[in-house]
Amino acid sequence: MAKNNNNNRNNNQNGMTVEEAGRKGGEATAKNHDRDFYEEIGRKGGEATSKNHDREFYEEIGQKGGEARAQQNDNNNNDNNNNGKMSKSEAGRKGGKNSNSTGNGENS
Repeated sequence: MAKNNNNNRNNNQNGMTVEEAGRKGGEATAKNHDRDFYEEIGRKGGEATSKNHDREFYEEIGQKGGEARAQQNDNNNNDNNNNGKMSKSEAGRKGGKNSNSTGNGENS
């Protein structure tokens, strides 16, 4: 029975992958609905999620999102580092080291 489920996940009757079927379905839906439709289903989804999760859930996903964005920004800065500028994270590390100095080049 597991083999049948696996086949169903990968292909439908037309030999199309699940990803292809999903993309085609999404494109058809986008042609038939406007922005208000997507705002409404997003609002309903958000309300349902808020009923099932507490503050800690949102803090955790916010933290993960922030970390992912910071990593993405670091990667972008490092990729574009050919202009001699340092990444924000490197600037922060260097700035943190200097904040403990006495101002004469020696650490206190």
